[in-house]
Amino acid sequence: MRADDTPLIRLEAYRPSDWLIDTVDLDIQLEPQATRVRAQLGLRPNPAGRPGAPLVLDGDELALERLLLDGQPVAADLYEATSQALTLHAPPQRAFTLLVETVVDPSANTKLMGLYRSSNVYCTQCEADGFPRITYFLDRPDVMSVYTVRLEARKADAPVLLSNGNLVATGEVANSDRHFAVWHDPHPKPAYLFALVGGALDHLRERYVTADGRAVELAVYVEPGKAGRAGWAMDSLIRCMRWDERVFGRNYDLDVFNVVAVSDFNMGAMENKGLNIFNDKYVLADPQTATDGDYASIESIIAHEYFHNWTGNRITCRDWFQLCLKEGLTVFRDQEFTADERSRPVKRIADVRTLRATQFSEDAGPLAHPVRPRAYKEINNFYTPTVYEKGAELIRMLKTLIGAEAFAAGMELYFARCDGTAATVEDFLACFAESAGRDLTHFAQWYEQAGTPTIVASGRYDAAARSYTLDLAQTTPPTPGQPDKAPMLLPVALGLVGSQGDLPLRTQSEAYAGDGLVILDRTSATVTFTGLDEAPIPSLLRGFSAPARLELDLADAELLRLFTADSDSFNRWQALQSVAMRALVAAGRPGAETSALTARAQDIAEALALFLGRHGTGDPAFAAQVLRLPAPADVAREIGRDVHPDLIFSAHRQLAAIIGRQIGRTLTSLREALTRPGPFSPDAASAGRRALRNEALGLIALAEPAQGAALVQAQFAEADNLTDRLAALAAMTLIPGEAREELIGRFAALYAEEPLVLDKWLMAQALIAEPGTLDRVKALMAHRAFALGNPNRVRALIGGFAANLTQFNRIDGAGYHFIADMVIALDRTNPQVASRLLGSFKSWRMLEPVRKGLAEAALARVAQTPGLSRDVSDIAERALA
Repeated sequence: MRADDTPLIRLEAYRPSDWLIDTVDLDIQLEPQATRVRAQLGLRPNPAGRPGAPLVLDGDELALERLLLDGQPVAADLYEATSQALTLHAPPQRAFTLLVETVVDPSANTKLMGLYRSSNVYCTQCEADGFPRITYFLDRPDVMSVYTVRLEARKADAPVLLSNGNLVATGEVANSDRHFAVWHDPHPKPAYLFALVGGALDHLRERYVTADGRAVELAVYVEPGKAGRAGWAMDSLIRCMRWDERVFGRNYDLDVFNVVAVSDFNMGAMENKGLNIFNDKYVLADPQTATDGDYASIESIIAHEYFHNWTGNRITCRDWFQLCLKEGLTVFRDQEFTADERSRPVKRIADVRTLRATQFSEDAGPLAHPVRPRAYKEINNFYTPTVYEKGAELIRMLKTLIGAEAFAAGMELYFARCDGTAATVEDFLACFAESAGRDLTHFAQWYEQAGTPTIVASGRYDAAARSYTLDLAQTTPPTPGQPDKAPMLLPVALGLVGSQGDLPLRTQSEAYAGDGLVILDRTSATVTFTGLDEAPIPSLLRGFSAPARLELDLADAELLRLFTADSDSFNRWQALQSVAMRALVAAGRPGAETSALTARAQDIAEALALFLGRHGTGDPAFAAQVLRLPAPADVAREIGRDVHPDLIFSAHRQLAAIIGRQIGRTLTSLREALTRPGPFSPDAASAGRRALRNEALGLIALAEPAQGAALVQAQFAEADNLTDRLAALAAMTLIPGEAREELIGRFAALYAEEPLVLDKWLMAQALIAEPGTLDRVKALMAHRAFALGNPNRVRALIGGFAANLTQFNRIDGAGYHFIADMVIALDRTNPQVASRLLGSFKSWRMLEPVRKGLAEAALARVAQTPGLSRDVSDIAERALA
């Protein structure tokens, strides 16, 4: 079947499996080119299935070597085996065992799905549909089995043999150079959670005792010689285990928990039961090879995958349409963990930045889809910001709506009721409807309707009546397949700010739920607050209480007042962002005059100088977020149509330079005040000081290039950590000239043997907003640091270029042509990486006509390429629809 003829899989077509697999006994003899897999499956008819149905096991590029039913060969006319399926036409209508034997070539598996061998390490990735590349199987999340796995390999090639569950036996294979290990996982799981690892690996071990008294052996496995970089991952693991016990009452349930870092991995990490496999960039860290951002990412992703033990493993998804149930919920849990470990306001701002940059832009383009899609061709293309980040926002809204106490009770009920099952969104929401005693039908619409709602707000003060009336209205624009939108249930957290701070909220409105929360659940609502002796300034969507856009009729002066006086940290940050965004949107359109930008820049600079003088050294992490302007891509999304990337970028540089010049002395003084002697520490306070110093450095570099270059050179020479060196390099990329090229060369020489650091070096160059960058990127593809077969390298260089607003969107179309070429080339070896790269075209429809036409032509060329994978053809088809 041609990829573009693949039928849609629809949620409403779900039916239970006709067969269940209670037990899976795997005997896997690892060899680089010919790994033999013997799978003995304990099958029985599903009482909920169709009586007498054939047994159809999924396969993917498999060849059947042997088939036994209850120990006896199966006659050739009773089954059919193809590379994609194994069918028993008339299986016994009782419990029976089926032995399936296959041989796979791990070294030739460039897709990095199923079992593959890379950098001399055997590894698996089975989510979403990789297990049928190992053996024929019922590969669906609602078929849950107890696994026993025997791994065998040459001891010299793979002294470490790992799989899910607990280690129950090890030994030598008589009269050979081979050894074996047997692992048993007592918890039923779907095939996508199966994992194995085999190779020569170093490790770091710790012993952990759970709150209920279970002793657990923890280990982090890494490439030889890198165990010294595993300490932060181990520390993060222990802290998140304690946090999950304390906050959600979840204890770990096996005797071992293993984390493995591999260098060739399509995803960030995978939550396989008891054996989490990670891209090594999310495990390895020391001050010389990891930035503060890396430390924070490791902490977050280690926690995310561990939290899946309950929200994903113990309770899994009934089908892939319920992906948000495990991913959105677990993202919410890891966000809460990081907020508790670091700074809650800073974490919230960072998460909203990510949501707007990735998910809002997805909602606004041809790839928009609901948090729970109704249909798909390729499930791998729905591991998206909508499922993850927007899915987490839905959990946060639910907690806001029903309150912390009812939310905690609902989670307890969910764990108790759904443990050991493959659940649905309806199962999840039913627990909270019960704990809160309320109907959540309207809230459930968030899972079904795509798009980002816009809340339009306006207010008026009546001095005679001492009242303030707030009018709220909502709309959601059409998205593919959903032209007409129903009103959403929007929790609008708010306050009214007066001259002395927050004013009391008194109202009789039905829309007011108390505690500063208005529920906008229809097209419009009006709320009147009384007993006010002064005209207030409304502070809306506090804490970003709903994933929506807000249009609010406040003057710049009122927004700047909120920036200084609002009690809500998020809205203080948002107020200044809104002023900056207005300036950039106005200046980023054709024919804009610079005078308005200059005036607003001066107002922003004055507010920043006052803020930094008062708070810069007190909460530097928050101040760093305040100092960072909206990104050019955010401005493009805000403009929304007829976008001119070069104009937006020019306006952004101009605004940053004016602000930098206006507050240059403050920035310089602040950098000096935040310098702390002593050894590097990745703690939140130290990271916050570095973040603010480096934000200041970037502004200085744009405002005063000569001064900035001198500061960059000094910081690079004096730095004792990668965070400050990389920040120096990033600032220098803003200053063209020989000094920049010299520093680029010094950085590469310093980290010549550190691939993960060189990824950052590649990306820094790919993001240079100059016409020569495309040629630079093409030249770097021949550099020894780059390999087209490694997903990390591709994401750094090629993905970095695709994120370069001006150069990907070159007016001559060369950027589109280059990325299209890369997608076509990668599709032959790794369709998942190729399809994600093609996603960089998701906003092409909002461009001005010339670029829009060139982008569409590049997409069409990809779509018309013969032999495309299902992954890439699906993205191309939806992007062009």
